[in-house]
Amino acid sequence: MPELPEVETVRRGLIPRLVGHRIVRLLQRRRDLRVPLPRNFAARVEGRTVQAIDRRAKYLLIRLDDGQTLIAHLGMSGRMVLHDAKSAAAQPLGRHDHVVIETDSGWQLRFNDARRFGLMLLVANEAVASHKLFKGLGPEPLDDSFDGPALAARLKGRRTPIKAALLDQRTLVGIGNIYACESLFLAGISPRRSAHTVQGERAERLVAALKEVLLRSIDDGGSTLRDHMQPDGELGYFQTRFKVYDREGAPCPTVTCSGTVRRVAQSGRSSFYCARCQR
Repeated sequence: MPELPEVETVRRGLIPRLVGHRIVRLLQRRRDLRVPLPRNFAARVEGRTVQAIDRRAKYLLIRLDDGQTLIAHLGMSGRMVLHDAKSAAAQPLGRHDHVVIETDSGWQLRFNDARRFGLMLLVANEAVASHKLFKGLGPEPLDDSFDGPALAARLKGRRTPIKAALLDQRTLVGIGNIYACESLFLAGISPRRSAHTVQGERAERLVAALKEVLLRSIDDGGSTLRDHMQPDGELGYFQTRFKVYDREGAPCPTVTCSGTVRRVAQSGRSSFYCARCQR
C-alpha cells in the first residue's frame, strides 16, 4: 500500500496540472471501487475549479470551488497518471482506468486501480475533519509541531512493540512497514522494544529519523516495489536506498558493525533490523 511519501509525491505531481483549472469532463467507468463512487459523480464535479490539493494521512484532498472536497485513496494498487492531450489521444483507456478527469487546459487524469481497494468520495469541506475516515487519526509526522515530546506522550503506557505502535495510525499517520523499518534502523531502536520505553532522547532520535527518512523518500519520488508511479509516469527510486527493509541476511550497512540484517514476524508483518545496532 502506498505510504505517506508515495501519496505526497502524487499530490505534488498533480498540483501544477490541476490547481486553478476547471474540470470539463469526468468519465466514470464503473459504479464502485472499495465503496460506491459518489452519486451523480460527473454532474457534481464537472464545471468545478480545483482550488487546492491537500493530504491527510494517506488520503488526497482535492478542494473544489463549490465547497466540496474530493477525497481519494489509492488503496493497494491505485495510480493517478496524467496525460497531455496528445498522449491521451494516442493511448486508449486501460481496463483498470476507472475514473477519468479532464481539465480546461487539456490535461487528463486517469485513476487506475487494478485491485479496486481505492476510493473516491465527495464531502463538504466543513465535514472533512469529522468524517469517519479521519476520526482518531494521529498527528502528521512532518508537521513542525510533531517532536520528541509529542511522540513520547502518545507512546506513554503503550506495552506494544514500537514497530506495531508506529504502524497504528492513531499514534501518527502515514507510516507503513517500509518506513517504520528504515526509521527504526536510523534511530538505533529495535522494532521489538516496548513502545512505552521510547521516551526522552530515544523519542527525539526516532522523530528525527522518521522525518529524515520520509523527506528523503519524497525527494526520491517514493518507493516503487510493484504499483507506485508518479503522476508523470516516472517510478520512485527510494527502494535503491533501503538500509534494512527486505535485506534479510545482508551485512549491516553500519560500517563499524559486523552484524547482519534479520527478519522477524510481528503482527503478521516482516520487520527487518540489525540486532547489534538496534536496541
